Amino acid sequence: LLNKLVLNSESLNNVLENKTISRQEINDIYQHAIKDPRELFSVAQNLRKKFKNETVTFSKKAFFNIVNLCKDTCSYCTYKAEPGDVKLSLMSKKQISELLQLAKKYKCVEALFVTGEQPEQKYPEAREWLKKNGFKSTTEYLIHSSELALELGLFPHTNAGNLNFDEMKELKKTNVSMGIMLENVSERLTERGMPHYLAASKRPKTRLAILENSGKLKIPMTTGILVGIGETIEEVIDSIFAIKQLHQKYGNIQEVILQNFQPKQDTVMKNIPSADENYFKTIVALSRVIMPEMNIQIPPNLSPKSYQSFLSIGINDWGGISPLTPDFVNPEFSWPEISKVDEYSKNAGFDLKCRFPIYPEFFSFISKELRDKISVIENKEGFVKEEYWR
Repeated sequence: LLNKLVLNSESLNNVLENKTISRQEINDIYQHAIKDPRELFSVAQNLRKKFKNETVTFSKKAFFNIVNLCKDTCSYCTYKAEPGDVKLSLMSKKQISELLQLAKKYKCVEALFVTGEQPEQKYPEAREWLKKNGFKSTTEYLIHSSELALELGLFPHTNAGNLNFDEMKELKKTNVSMGIMLENVSERLTERGMPHYLAASKRPKTRLAILENSGKLKIPMTTGILVGIGETIEEVIDSIFAIKQLHQKYGNIQEVILQNFQPKQDTVMKNIPSADENYFKTIVALSRVIMPEMNIQIPPNLSPKSYQSFLSIGINDWGGISPLTPDFVNPEFSWPEISKVDEYSKNAGFDLKCRFPIYPEFFSFISKELRDKISVIENKEGFVKEEYWR
C-alpha cells in the first residue's frame, strides 16, 4: 500500500514538472482518489494556477434554438422535438433577427447557434421550413444567421452536430469557433440498450472524424465528455486522452467541457440517478492532470448548489451563460445570474472575466476580418472590455 501511495505521489509530481503521464498512471491516480481525492485536487489546482493564473472566464451568450428536429435519438436527450410537439422550434429569419437585436440590448457577446442533427434528412417539415425561408440546407441558414450576428457585433459559435468538411469550411468564414461534444469514445455505449444505440452521429469514429476535420481546417473547437451515462472510468480516461491526442496533432481544441448527466423526465433514462458529485469532481481534476494547459469548463447551471466548489479542483471557465435565453438542452436548469457567479468567483479568490466564444490564445486561427471585429471591444488581455458586458 505504501509503495502504491509513493508511486501515486510520484506520478502527480511528474505532472507538476511537465513530464508526460501514462494511461495506467492516471488509472492508478483515480483508484487512489476515490478513497482520498485531496492530493489529486491539490495538484489539479496547482496546475490550473500555473497555467491560468487567478482568472476564471465565461462567455455572455444568447442561445438560438434554430431547429430542434433531429435524426438521432439519445436516451437522455430532451432537446429533440418531433413535429407537432409544443417545444418544436423552427426559427424564422424574423425571429432570429429579433433575438439578435435583443441579445445586443442585453450586452451579449456570443450568438450560440444550435440545431438538431441533419434535420432535413429525416423530416419533410424541416425541408419545408428551409424552403420557406429561402434556403436549401440547415448549414446555409446557419451561414446566413452568422452573417446577421456579425453585422450587429455579436460573435457566432455554431454547434450543429456532424457537419461535413465543406460545411465546416464555409462556417469558419463567419464563426469564430465551433463545437461538438465527443461525449465518449466507447463503442459499448452505442450497443442495444445503451444511450447512443439510436444515435448514429454519436458513433465514436464518426465524432472523432469531425474533430479531425476541425483540426485540418484550423477551427478553434470546443468539445468534451458527458459524465454519468453508464461509462466506466477506463472509457472516461480513453475519451480524455483521445481529445488530448487530437489537440497534440492539430492544436485547435480550445476548451474541454465536462458535463455531468442530469436525468430528464421525458426520456428513457429518467430514472437513472445524476452523476455522483465526488466521482464528477475526480474526473474534472483528472482532466486537468491529463491536459494541464487546457481550458476546462463545467456548466454552472448543472451543479447549481455547488458550482463554485469546482474552482478549487482545476476548472478555469464557466462556459456560456445567458441573461436572456434558457439552456434549451437542459431547460429545467436555469442559468445562474452573472452577478452571483462574479460574487462566488471573487469569494474563491478569482477574477471573473468575459471572453469571446474564442479564447485569446486562438485568435491567430481566425481571418483578419473576424479578428478586426473582435479588436473593437477587446481589452489588452484579449477579453471583452468590461463596459461592453457589465
